[in-house]
Amino acid sequence: MNATDVENLTILARKVLPNAYAPYSNFPVSAVVVGESGRAYVGVNVENAAYPLARCAEQMAVGAMVAAGERRIRKVLVFSTSREPATPCGACRQILAEFGSDETPVVCVNDEGKTLRFTLGELLPAAFRLKPSP
Repeated sequence: MNATDVENLTILARKVLPNAYAPYSNFPVSAVVVGESGRAYVGVNVENAAYPLARCAEQMAVGAMVAAGERRIRKVLVFSTSREPATPCGACRQILAEFGSDETPVVCVNDEGKTLRFTLGELLPAAFRLKPSP
């Protein structure tokens, strides 16, 4: 993912971050996934008093992409205001792996512009995938 991509996706992620619903953790996160079409889909974390029901920003962005009819992720950006850029949790890594490939770029950015770059394969080596039926 080049610098212009990161800048443009960060602008989108920063714009929706205030919509995050994080009253329990006070840790708002936004995410952008870019589908095969090149269209960007945004998501924010949505917490719940029953913690297991909370949804991460990455899950919400993937859900928006799937609802729009896309099935392949080309790139991912995760944005947070934390001191260190937030990386996707384990569950989100698996969800991203469902729609991405080992080569899918994942960039994590914080409010100060600190950036971490990975491929999905680096974040989730040996991801669980069901093989298609013959």
